[in-house]
Amino acid sequence: MSIRITSDSTCDLNHLVEERNIGILALQVNLGAEAFRDGVDITPQKIFDFVAETGTLPKTAAPSIGEYEEFFAKELEGYDALIHLNISSKSSGSHNFAKTAAESFGGKVFVVDSKALSSGQGLLVLKACDMRDEGKSAEEIVSALEELRDRVNTSFVPDSLDYLHKGGRVSGMIKTVAGVFKIHPQIVMDDGQLVPGKKYKGKMSVLIKQYIDDLKEMYPDYDHSRCFITHSSADAELVEAAKAKVKETFQFDEIIETVAGSIITSHCGQGTLGVLFIYNK
Repeated sequence: MSIRITSDSTCDLNHLVEERNIGILALQVNLGAEAFRDGVDITPQKIFDFVAETGTLPKTAAPSIGEYEEFFAKELEGYDALIHLNISSKSSGSHNFAKTAAESFGGKVFVVDSKALSSGQGLLVLKACDMRDEGKSAEEIVSALEELRDRVNTSFVPDSLDYLHKGGRVSGMIKTVAGVFKIHPQIVMDDGQLVPGKKYKGKMSVLIKQYIDDLKEMYPDYDHSRCFITHSSADAELVEAAKAKVKETFQFDEIIETVAGSIITSHCGQGTLGVLFIYNK
């Protein structure tokens, strides 16, 4: 069985899209009256500039059912089946639109709610590619993904709460207190939705090491195949410090750096960094 693996652009896989033969459907980012396609004709810097100039966040939009139908029809050509992974259904309407669109393809298109976002979703996309390359059937891959998605550590530490405040996710008082006392709350994906986790205090270069230690303590048994260090245009020194700490603390076969796309950046702001991997039960 020949299987096509596809995903929404929110998987933040960067160069791996081409390397692993993954089809990507771009979500939309609106800067005022201008519409852009995530990963195609907009960069995170455009978002930073827009927010600095206007004081407002971009608006993001999922593809329509018709756009999913068109995408699936094109990507399915030459394949027996297609497996598509969406950003968490609790974060976007894209999953439900994709599910409805899949009904037009006579059981050849399988749609999976990743219950994650960014490279947390990307981890599942790559697992689907691994299983595709091993010769697994579409049904076997989907079943495995639905079990794995509850074992993905999707967590981040933002440098600033400005974007989260503008998006209505934290109050003005919390933002002010966090700024004064240099508090950085960990943001964790729990059952498909983002919730606050442990609060860290101090400089990002110091607290990111404690965050990584905490991940090891929380998930001592983990999938060693790969881990992502994903950030929204964070300082190079911070990224390198995180890489060094992950190498020291964990034993991953691959440590992959990716930069968050425009959809994720629109909600978390510049300087956010996360270490994402799959853990075992």
